[in-house]
Amino acid sequence: MAGYQTDWLSKWAEYSPIKTAVKDSHTGDSLSYRKLNNCANYLSYLLSTDYDLIKGDRVAVLAEFSLEYIMLFGAVQKAGFVLVPLNFRLTGPELDYMIGNCDPRLIICEGKYQEQLANQPNTKSVNHFISMEALSEKVNSATGEQSGYQFPSLDIEETDPLFILYTSGTTGFPKGCIYTHKMAFWNSINTQLRLDITASDHTLICMPPFHTGGWNVLLTPFLHHGGSFTLVRKFESEEILQMLEDEEATLFMGVPTMLRMMSSTELFKEVTLESLRYFVVGGEAMPIDLIELWQSKNKPIRQGYGLTEAGPNITSLHHDDAIRKIGSIGKPNFYVETKLANQEGKEVAIDVEGELWIKGPMVTPGYWQNDEATAHSLSDGWFKTGDILVKDEEGYLFVKDRIKNMFISGGENVYPAEVEKVLLQHPDVREAAVIGISDAKWGEVGKAYLVADTERQLTPENLKAYCQKQLAKYKIPKYFEEVEDIPKTDSGKIDRKRLVQLDTTSL
Repeated sequence: MAGYQTDWLSKWAEYSPIKTAVKDSHTGDSLSYRKLNNCANYLSYLLSTDYDLIKGDRVAVLAEFSLEYIMLFGAVQKAGFVLVPLNFRLTGPELDYMIGNCDPRLIICEGKYQEQLANQPNTKSVNHFISMEALSEKVNSATGEQSGYQFPSLDIEETDPLFILYTSGTTGFPKGCIYTHKMAFWNSINTQLRLDITASDHTLICMPPFHTGGWNVLLTPFLHHGGSFTLVRKFESEEILQMLEDEEATLFMGVPTMLRMMSSTELFKEVTLESLRYFVVGGEAMPIDLIELWQSKNKPIRQGYGLTEAGPNITSLHHDDAIRKIGSIGKPNFYVETKLANQEGKEVAIDVEGELWIKGPMVTPGYWQNDEATAHSLSDGWFKTGDILVKDEEGYLFVKDRIKNMFISGGENVYPAEVEKVLLQHPDVREAAVIGISDAKWGEVGKAYLVADTERQLTPENLKAYCQKQLAKYKIPKYFEEVEDIPKTDSGKIDRKRLVQLDTTSL
């Protein structure tokens, strides 16, 4: 794979020059495919000449999604630079660790986040630094809708890094996942084959740019296939719902919490979302009542599974099976091999728990400057996900939980996700999260954090009695605590690390 094959924008600039590629809802500005390609060509030239970047050099970016960020993606595709999106919600020292790890030649920082990098030791040693605003001025002064600036095509190997995407760092320091041009291409093909993406599709992107979900669930597949999208910097349930209606979006990716919030608005009753084929949902299982609520508006749910190191679009559950196979993540996408393995790496039988291993052209070659983590996660081309799954007799996959979330109570394995699924079926429970905490008698026991769905008080006695009907005794939480909100990570998942820090039960 070389040259133009990694340069998607130049192709769509030729095929659909005046079609809108991307719009920024924050500014109202938009770019046609021709203008986007021109800007990416100019940026490739600017970074190569003014900042002396060569193929393989890292460009770290601390900014929210913007038109300029999408131009940068086009530039790194063309010139072989490596884009490193940084999490603007982190502290200065946390960001500085990532900068020290990826060793960028250039940092691009949105003005309001520059203070977070001030006086950080690794940051101060970086060759070049520019604000996103200054970069935008340079691009806008040099390019126009009709300009035809060309950047000489470089030979880009499919194994060359396109991104370094840092994991959330729930344990220890975050790891920089190497995301290659090859991964982007095959993830796009897998996504198109399962979601039927065409150049006529339009979506909203409201996941952050430092998360693979922001870039690679829909954004890069849409760019590859000539679709269009609107960047939304913050998720506001009513605003998103109105935009889905007004812009006639055809697909939307979100987590169950987002869909719950949208369905709770007054606007939910009014919109028809006639153009929307279905919602793509990941991160956690969608409660059956929420699936049914959206299906009452004739809006099916496509659940799936993914992770930063592979895909991220690995499995998909067809919306026709959303109720029949509730809780399933579906089957592997087209060019994805999977197996459920025991501790010896041997494939387990049907309905037996095993760790999900993934193989295929969309799997990472490893972690940036972290041979130990790479060796731990890869085995003969297989990526070991750390997720425990089961496969039923029809080949449908079901996630039990993360290995690291599992705790052992009285010698028995307990998977919090299984307990949470039962608690969420309780009529008075809106949200549930379970963690393992220390216990003198059993080693560990469960503690459940709950958000009530009604004004009725959630009592431990009532909840335990409810769980006894569906769970073995050792799986039932010993402690229940009602809270106003359950902390979430940037990707919308339960922040279990934060819950452990909040717990005072076993102190």
